[in-house]
Formats: sequence, C-alpha cells, structure tokens
Amino acid sequence: MHNVRISELFDTDKTIAKDVFWGLDFPWEVLPKIKNYIVELGNTLPEDKFHKQGENIWIANSAKIYPNVYIEGPCIIDEEAEVRPSAFIRGNAIVGKKAVVGNSTELKNVILFDGVQVPHFNYVGDSILGYQSHLAAGVITSNLKSDKSLVQIKDGDEKVDTNIKKVGAFVGDNVEVGCNSVLSPGTVLGKNVRVYPLSFVRGVVKENSLYKDKDHVIDLLVK
Repeated sequence: MHNVRISELFDTDKTIAKDVFWGLDFPWEVLPKIKNYIVELGNTLPEDKFHKQGENIWIANSAKIYPNVYIEGPCIIDEEAEVRPSAFIRGNAIVGKKAVVGNSTELKNVILFDGVQVPHFNYVGDSILGYQSHLAAGVITSNLKSDKSLVQIKDGDEKVDTNIKKVGAFVGDNVEVGCNSVLSPGTVLGKNVRVYPLSFVRGVVKENSLYKDKDHVIDLLVK
C-alpha cells in the first residue's frame, strides 16, 4: 500500500520522538510504544532545559503553560510549545517544539511533531500529526469504530490490518484540515494535503491533494 509508510508521511528529524520510529514501517506500529518511550526519553532529558513535575511529566522551561490546564503523565512538552487554558492532556502525549495545544483541546496517546497546531476545541487520540500540520477549530480524530472492531487502513480496494482497536489519524507534514471536519478511525493524510471544512474523511488521501469530498480529490501543485 502506497502513501502510508512512516518515511512517506513524516520527516522524523522534526520531533523529539525520532527514535520511537526507528525500525518501523507504518505509523500505527508506533501507537503501543508511546507510553514507555516517553518515560525512557524523559529520564534522559537535560535538567537545564526541562523540569519534571508530577509523575512522568517533563516540561521544557521555555514552554508556556497557561492556568487551568490538566496534564497527566507520561507526557513531554518540548521547547517553546504553548498549552492554552482548559487543555486536557490525558497522558501518553508528546507535544513538539513550538506546537500549540489550544483551549478545550484534548490529547491522548499522541505524537505532535514540531510546529503542530491543534488550537481550538480539537480531540486528538491515538494519532500522529506531522511537522507543521494544522487542525482548524473543531476537528476531531475519531479513534474507535462503532462496533468496536479492530481498525483497518483502507486505500481503495486495499486493506491493511492494524490489529488495534483504537486508532485515530496519521496526518503527514504540512497538512491543513478545515474546521469541524472528522477524520474517521485509520485515516491517513499524505504530506501537504488540504481538507475542506465540514469534511468526513475515511481511508488514505494521497499527498499533495485537495480533499473536497470522497468523490472529489484534486491534485495540487506544491512547490
């Protein structure tokens, strides 16, 4: 299956979590590893740049954490990241350099690469968001099928089993998702994809595409 490998979606140099991807082909293989990896990495972070608080929570000294934020470990918040009021980080979360976690946004078992923005009323669960990707207001990554069955990655007639019940979305580098869109379980958006507001997205959207709806996916000219 094309367009779903880690190497095709992400520049892994753009995250503090680079090593968790080592030796893996597909992004869903990372999801079960996030929790333990955070603890391992956190214990190696330089004390002059990060401080530890609570149980397995490491926050960069240069990060901006607003009041009324709830953070559960394990969690790493990298340098110059911003976590805004009423954000709810439920654990197993890595927030990249200069990333923004906005008001009333909820994170759970995620990796946000550097420069990611989830700034307004977003739910991001069991997902990986690539470098400088942006979810506009109200975008949701749905991570559990209604029948609770294991999630498959679907690209046309091709299917790949993840063997995982909770799988959200894998959003490549420099992706823009419009307001109030829903990414269904196992959605993969290739690099530089643009998604119209109010979209319901399923399956794989190839890189450098404009997604209007499932029947209208247009190639983009990307410099």
